[in-house]
Amino acid sequence: MLLNSSFLLSNICSPSDIYNIFRVREQKINILHYEDNMKCRSLLFFLITSGISPAFPAFGKTKSKNPYDERRLLEQNKWIQRENNAPEEFPSFIREGFTVKVVTPDNYEKRDSGLILRDFSVGEGDFPKDGQQVTFHYIGYNESGRRIDSTYIQGSPVKIRMGTKALVPGFEEGIRDMRPGGKRRIIIPPELGPPVGPSTFFSSKQFEVFDVELLDVQDCKRRTIGFYSDVVCN
Repeated sequence: MLLNSSFLLSNICSPSDIYNIFRVREQKINILHYEDNMKCRSLLFFLITSGISPAFPAFGKTKSKNPYDERRLLEQNKWIQRENNAPEEFPSFIREGFTVKVVTPDNYEKRDSGLILRDFSVGEGDFPKDGQQVTFHYIGYNESGRRIDSTYIQGSPVKIRMGTKALVPGFEEGIRDMRPGGKRRIIIPPELGPPVGPSTFFSSKQFEVFDVELLDVQDCKRRTIGFYSDVVCN
């Protein structure tokens, strides 16, 4: 039966003992710890001669964040956005691994859910309610400011009933308090965003940005004719 060398070392040798073996001369070791240190040396010798590689504790320092690195990442993101012809006052994203910091002008609103938005035009009329059909155009962007989808290019707006989970949570929250004729930019965090995978154009967990124009809100009712039933919105 093979023994876990890391387990043996952690239970018999303290990190300071291992450190002393390699870093401190024998004559400088406190006499009170001499016996424990000798046990540690014997175990270490056995593991090495047996061909087992023990895992030693790390004594390195934790890397601290450098303000210069953050500025460099910010300027890099802005440069990429300019190359992708991102729209004006587009948010910037400072990404370090899975940690992302969103930088926006002061005219953006951040909600408790993590959603960030900005209104370009408020519009008129009532907010859409569950069961009603909303008609809207949108342009989708990734963190680099590259356009990933557009209903304007497709030539037809989207029609979706609210409250049917047909939209990703962040998108539905973003248009729920829009009025017809309103235009809004919605920044959706990964936890409120779309699923990822080969069947979608979202290849990783990242922020998505949508410029949305709400065109119309209509009431809907169920219609039944014989054995046929559907929902009509007008």
